[in-house]
Amino acid sequence: MPIIFKGRVFSVEVDTRRFPDGREHEVAVVRHPPSVVLIPIEHDGRVVLIKQYRASVDRELWELPAGSLEPGESADAAARRECEEEIGRAPARVERLGAWYPTPGFCDEELIFFRVSDLRAPAPDSPHKPDDDEDIRPKTVTIEEALDWLERAYEVRSGLLVFAKVEPMFDTVREHARFAGLMKRLGLRA
Repeated sequence: MPIIFKGRVFSVEVDTRRFPDGREHEVAVVRHPPSVVLIPIEHDGRVVLIKQYRASVDRELWELPAGSLEPGESADAAARRECEEEIGRAPARVERLGAWYPTPGFCDEELIFFRVSDLRAPAPDSPHKPDDDEDIRPKTVTIEEALDWLERAYEVRSGLLVFAKVEPMFDTVREHARFAGLMKRLGLRA
């Protein structure tokens, strides 16, 4: 497909494709490398979220730490690197939880989820530092606090979709019930 835009993070291709039903349609595809999404868990069970400005929505958002794989980099290595870059901690344990395509209607980015734990200070000579264009502020919160934030900001549905994938991190029946109720209220799950 011909590239009509190439940026630092992604490119856009437009072409005509024949679909399985035999009809042809013009399609535009955002090409984006796979990304890792981290669920950093402290020793006491709290989760680390990050706050950063997102120009696409012109505001600061609370998010799970995440970032794109570099060329030739494994997803596990990217998870370790992003953990250091975004929250300033090195995980001794990295557990892959699964992967999915959040916007397959126009983008080929795959999100690969990891639970990272046994967090420690990075080695003094670690090369992993925040990117120059990022102003990231990590905050450690309980799962209960994270759910409170989601309920207060429920109109930001895309952020909730990320949390829908990480539901298994909730340990108690009460947390599961509250999460399921929130998702149902938002029309994101039956």
